[in-house]
Amino acid sequence: MAACKGDPPVPAPSGPCVPPPRAPGATVALASALGDARFSAPVELVLGPGRRFYVVEQAGVVKVVPPGGGAPTIALDVSGRIISGGEAGLLGLAFDPKFDANGFAYLYFTENIDDKPGFVFQDVVARVTSADGGATFDPRTIEVLIKVDDPFSNHNGGHVAFGPDGMLYVGLGDGGSSGDPEGNAQNKNTLLGKLLRIDPHAGEPYGVPPDNPFVAGGGRPEIYAYGLRNPWKFSFDMLTGDLWLADVGQSRYEEINRIVRGGNYGWNIREGKHCYEAPGCATEGLIDPVAEYPRSEGISVTGGYVYRGTKIPALAGTFLYGDFGSGNIWSVDGLGQTKGTLLTTSNLKISSFGQDADGEVYVVDYASGAVKQLVAADAGDGAAPEILAGGSLRETGCLDPRSPARAPTGAIAYSVNSPLWSDGADKERWLFVPEGKKIGVGPDGDFDVPPASVAVKTFTVGGKRIETRLFVRYDDGGWGGYSYEWADDQSDAVLLTEGKTKDLPGGGTWHFPSRSECFACHTPSAGFTLGLEARQLDRDDGGNVLERFAAFLDAPIAREAFPPLAAADTQGASTEERARGYLHANCSMCHREGSGAGAATLDLRVDRSLLDTRTCNVAPQAGDLGVVGSKLVVPGDPGRSTLALRVRALDESRMPPLATRVVDEAGAAAVEAWIRELGACP
Repeated sequence: MAACKGDPPVPAPSGPCVPPPRAPGATVALASALGDARFSAPVELVLGPGRRFYVVEQAGVVKVVPPGGGAPTIALDVSGRIISGGEAGLLGLAFDPKFDANGFAYLYFTENIDDKPGFVFQDVVARVTSADGGATFDPRTIEVLIKVDDPFSNHNGGHVAFGPDGMLYVGLGDGGSSGDPEGNAQNKNTLLGKLLRIDPHAGEPYGVPPDNPFVAGGGRPEIYAYGLRNPWKFSFDMLTGDLWLADVGQSRYEEINRIVRGGNYGWNIREGKHCYEAPGCATEGLIDPVAEYPRSEGISVTGGYVYRGTKIPALAGTFLYGDFGSGNIWSVDGLGQTKGTLLTTSNLKISSFGQDADGEVYVVDYASGAVKQLVAADAGDGAAPEILAGGSLRETGCLDPRSPARAPTGAIAYSVNSPLWSDGADKERWLFVPEGKKIGVGPDGDFDVPPASVAVKTFTVGGKRIETRLFVRYDDGGWGGYSYEWADDQSDAVLLTEGKTKDLPGGGTWHFPSRSECFACHTPSAGFTLGLEARQLDRDDGGNVLERFAAFLDAPIAREAFPPLAAADTQGASTEERARGYLHANCSMCHREGSGAGAATLDLRVDRSLLDTRTCNVAPQAGDLGVVGSKLVVPGDPGRSTLALRVRALDESRMPPLATRVVDEAGAAAVEAWIRELGACP
């Protein structure tokens, strides 16, 4: 039967394995923008004078791109002044509405602080001046407007933008840690956890608009709205002036708000529309978000813009937003719609959006440094229907129907040295690589499998198969994850369209991840696949696993460069080797260089020195877990080391955070033993 125009694209066969088509079908596509220029950890995209785009790099550099593309040039470099990493850095840029007359732009950055116990740095709003129409800005002209002492190094907010009223709006996070321990978001006498509104043209260093809600008392006069956790991007509808803001959630819900003067958006009484700590809470006076989504769909919201362009007429008047973790992009109309419409699954680390003078919208990828433009999907590729639940795993050809636990002909079976913890489940793994294609090997030993490859993993609990996952690389280089639930009689497994949790015989539960949840661990910085790396595959399970891949690699591997990874219980390995191997396999996919602003600054790859892990006697960014004087790692004291405490946690502070309900006793013991043996920090 011939395929019809508009049918969802089916990936090329990978040996006998034909996985599902990409789902759901995109209604938008991502086109190259800014001449395919690449940037280093970009966190903001701003349209500036001369219709030029300015890209803010987190480490402290602003680059400008000519209209229509071209080689970026450096407009400003403040890297020597700021502190960056994790959620800190140069985070915001806004051009004065009177720029043509005064040459002013406004910055938001984090700056080191001295001699203030209890604070890690300051959040700074400053003005800088250009004398050449925006081609460059002189850092010697920086004038500080606002400095806010920050007690923790996360939740810094960081966006600045001018409203249609000519006032400067500033988004500040709640000061950090976890759960807003200092109660800043609801405290109207502090600027943390607020959206500010100031007049930078009136007074020194600024003026306060007389119609701000607390000018007459009851709170700091700069406050425009409060009850925010970590506002990550807000924008004004270029047609109506409505103010939209995305607020990053704690551990359950991400939210989109439409901001009104004096509004209380609920944190930390509520997270989204839900009481944060107690089953019930007082909600009078709290404003509901326009839309929210759970952690099954993403882990860190990034706000965008109301679409006012012409390239995608169906989106006119809708607010576009995305997720840094999953790469999903949604729209919501704000006219009664309370759940966003999924537009595409991008696999990008969406750190920001941008909008041009014509109302078209752009997407910034923190991982690759690329900027993309949203366009309508081609008729043949867009509007593909959601894959129906219940598709048969056996019919894909991705397993041997006679022996589902055995790799079928054409697949490469493999095992790993240090497996990712999955509540004690046994696993069988194999990989399909399309005929004639080769696997690349990165400088860190990570495999880069070619398009049309499919990784298959089956989980067995109590001697019975419970789940098989397919992780697919499509022809355009994008990825998709699919979960199949095995029938109790083990006859077949059926495709799930969303995550679920299932009770297991004899007690316990099993979590089937949603398609978005897959990308919480399968990160771009880790090469998307997990376990397919030289350190994991140099092992003997009845024959050297790495040698099975030799014919499929595009170049030989220098095996001495990648010593085999130790597991938490590897006999003969040192305490440090067991702990570092466990952390590499279970944590480093997120905690590494390039993982993104949402992750802590630690780097848990096994080849990093203790100093370079940035853990030893380093204060935790995501909370002290109630332990006074805790650090990420306290030499000799695992009880005060949050790195160890999180491995044993079973609440929202658990790491890894997804799909585990049981403590890995061997892994926890290995980490604790290593910390106990540490004598001092380097």
